[in-house]
Amino acid sequence: MEPNLFFREATLKICGSLDSEKALWDSLMYLRQHMPVVRLSFHLCNTDNGNIETVGFANPSGSVAISVKTDLPLKSHDQLKEGSGLPPVRIVSSLAGDAITGPVVHKLKHPDTPGIVMKLDLENNALGLLVVAGNPDQCFTEENANALALLNQPFSLALNNCLRFRELTSLSDRLADDNRYYMDELRHQTGMEIIGIEMGLKGVMEMVRQVAHLTSPVLLLGETGVGKEVIANAIHASSLRSNDPFIKVNCGAIPPSLIDSELFGHEKGAFTGALGLKRGRFERAHHGTIFLDEIGELPPEVQVRLLRVLQEKEIERVGGTEPIKLDIRIIAATHHDLEAMAQEGQLRKDLYFRLKVFPIVIPPLRDRSMDIPALVTHFMSRKAVEMGLTGIPSLAPGALERLMGYRWPGNVRELENTVERALILCGGGQLHFADLASADVAVECLPPSDFPPKPMKLDDVVDRHIRTVLTMTEGKIEGSQGASELLGVKPGTLRHRMRKLGIPFGRSARYGPV
Repeated sequence: MEPNLFFREATLKICGSLDSEKALWDSLMYLRQHMPVVRLSFHLCNTDNGNIETVGFANPSGSVAISVKTDLPLKSHDQLKEGSGLPPVRIVSSLAGDAITGPVVHKLKHPDTPGIVMKLDLENNALGLLVVAGNPDQCFTEENANALALLNQPFSLALNNCLRFRELTSLSDRLADDNRYYMDELRHQTGMEIIGIEMGLKGVMEMVRQVAHLTSPVLLLGETGVGKEVIANAIHASSLRSNDPFIKVNCGAIPPSLIDSELFGHEKGAFTGALGLKRGRFERAHHGTIFLDEIGELPPEVQVRLLRVLQEKEIERVGGTEPIKLDIRIIAATHHDLEAMAQEGQLRKDLYFRLKVFPIVIPPLRDRSMDIPALVTHFMSRKAVEMGLTGIPSLAPGALERLMGYRWPGNVRELENTVERALILCGGGQLHFADLASADVAVECLPPSDFPPKPMKLDDVVDRHIRTVLTMTEGKIEGSQGASELLGVKPGTLRHRMRKLGIPFGRSARYGPV
């Protein structure tokens, strides 16, 4: 055969289609006209892990793209490395008996035949191998090997294009999967506005500002319903990862049988029902932040794997054999006493110390009652929109004092539900909150006769309440039984609010006993 004509025609077949399966089959059918070939196959050589990945093969019946990895013995692994002395193109009498192709033939259960093995590289970078399998009773010749050597670059380009196409397909599938996941997250997203930044949560937000730009783990501590997820979201939004994923996990809501798969993902066929590869929550959070709520609910075996994530920044999928490197920021939260759990053996001590790098304690609502008026206004506005109300009902006289005097064992979440319930029951009238337990009222309300007959603005109600408490303390703001202590706020915060409302304090102020 004339070399230039052979090279041109074969190259047209090899590079004639973006579909790697079609290009491989067309190449096979052309080569069969010039040599006794019955199968072509592409293989990637992973010299770091010592395996070969078969990515496609073609025979006269058709062509298929696959991904089958075959581990090689140490001796065969060494032969794959540069400088091993193997020629770029070599004829082998038995593919099954060859040190490199033998394990692959056995793994794929292909018949043993003579063959030609050609190294493929592009711009001096090793890519893999082209393996040409022949008829069992007919050996290849040096002329066949020399002809294939002419096609080294076209086949190398074809294998490189195959890899690029596979990466694009994988990326496209991943983006589609992420899009479905994040759209589902958005449908369940709750309001993330933070109320109390300048008052009850001022200290918390200062700590958020201190740690947000770092990669250190953060541990959020506080009672159920105080808004740990909102603070976690604020840390992520203020960080350098704000444009990357923020993945939330309720560790106590995942069944033990599914938690490994949910957190770390699984490979296809890892267990019954694993019909395809699944990326877990950690992998989805790559380059972003993962929020592990109720961290104290994790089973002991998962605690071990979480410790590895914190120490090594890597995971392994269920059924996987290769570690996956991750760049993630971990924020954990709990209402449990983790130190007591660690002492009792319910939580690994090394995991506890890894998580406790920067703890933030979120105060309960009863300790920041000055935030209640703003929270009530926020929830009334949001719930009215969600419920399709034409307007926002007003607060009945005494309603705000009743809310501020209640102990709120369920914290902000209970307040939100209380506002929603009141909106449902009000029938378009005023909100009274009469169903709150009177036994839990800590601050006495003024008699109804002391209120004007029409609803007051929230600032007016807060103004009156502060003046009432100041009268009870005879103008004392700081110290034991001072106004700031009774109202559950810091003295500086109370003075800031008094200054804003025009309430006098200091020597010029005069407050008598109740």
